[in-house]
Amino acid sequence: MAPALPDGDAAPDDGALPASVLAGAERRAFGVYLHVPFCTVRCGYCDFNTYTATELGGGASQSSYASTALAEIDLAGRVLAAAGLPARPVSTVFVGGGTPTVLPVDDLARLLGGVRDTWGLALDVEVTTEANPDSVTPESLAALAAAGFTRVSFGMQSAVPHVLATLDRTHDPRRIPDVVRWARDAGLAVSLDLIYGTPGESLDDWRASVETALATGVDHVSAYALVVEEGTRMAVQVRRGDLPPTDPDDQAAKYELADDLLAAAGLGWYEVSNWARTPADACRHNLAYWRGDDWWGIGPGAHSHVGGVRWWNVKQPRAYADRLARGVSPAAGRETVDGESAALERLMLGVRMAEGLPIADLPADARREVAGLVADGLVDGRAALARAAAGSSTPGGRIVLTRRGRLLADAVVRTLAA
Repeated sequence: MAPALPDGDAAPDDGALPASVLAGAERRAFGVYLHVPFCTVRCGYCDFNTYTATELGGGASQSSYASTALAEIDLAGRVLAAAGLPARPVSTVFVGGGTPTVLPVDDLARLLGGVRDTWGLALDVEVTTEANPDSVTPESLAALAAAGFTRVSFGMQSAVPHVLATLDRTHDPRRIPDVVRWARDAGLAVSLDLIYGTPGESLDDWRASVETALATGVDHVSAYALVVEEGTRMAVQVRRGDLPPTDPDDQAAKYELADDLLAAAGLGWYEVSNWARTPADACRHNLAYWRGDDWWGIGPGAHSHVGGVRWWNVKQPRAYADRLARGVSPAAGRETVDGESAALERLMLGVRMAEGLPIADLPADARREVAGLVADGLVDGRAALARAAAGSSTPGGRIVLTRRGRLLADAVVRTLAA
């Protein structure tokens, strides 16, 4: 079951944006997220807004989805133009899900073509699609590259069969080296997504998964701690005692092991859950989220953000298609993030990145907490004590988390936000 949409104000039927979104727009990059809400099988831990074929109602078929999403792309182009925003070519496109590659490559190419026709693409555009290892072939990956995709992120999750079975993942882990090779042969950059802390996963199991990922030679790895979300099949299994609950200490040990192995292989962390071989290998689309740039989210349940205004679409594919067919924005609600809320969000996101957050961006009360965080080993003292440029009257240091600080990032935020 996908989580409920947040509370917020009513969104206008025409999707119109307030004049406030113009402030600083020329300094913000613009990206597009395309949500494909379909999977062949629902994994027991997943609470994303996704649907299998048997869960879809009328008017929400996979075969018609690209045309429906193109209608929102057209709406988005009109709304942004009407708001008076400067023309900005799209710098990143991310196709997520669900499993985007359950759609035919021609449909994915049509969606990217709609983005290109509406806004144009930057010369160095990053275009990523998520994929399951069992949802691609050498031919489909080559066709994605020919259509303009530059990057693929495979949901590997684990290399250990019993861990994949607990997660309800259906792919054969022996296929991972093959799909990575096929993608690279097609000219695509490759990322592998891993999950640690699955019930029944040993430390040796996790080591095997990370080492298997590294053996493929990929330049980007994401590793996320399993969260057992309410409403999922796994939550029911844990509640009944069929599976043990996740253990924070176990997950911390696995994070530290992954960080050691990835660093030894030449991949450095650039965000708490993401490692890349070089800065150029980082996922620029996700960096845009963490830096507060603008993006429009296309699809059921997708979220958007432009100039401090955030909104979210209706979740059900049938309701989404119906609203667009009637010429109505699919937005279910929206909010304006400003003042203290904006400062807290900037803090929460900024401290998660290896580039850190300027101490000068913190209010005076929060700056006084930095020394204690350094003393507790949560914040890098050298980064925090860096001098300002000559003649500057503001602090020059940055909040950069140590590895212990990464494990306790929420505690660092609470301290600085108190």
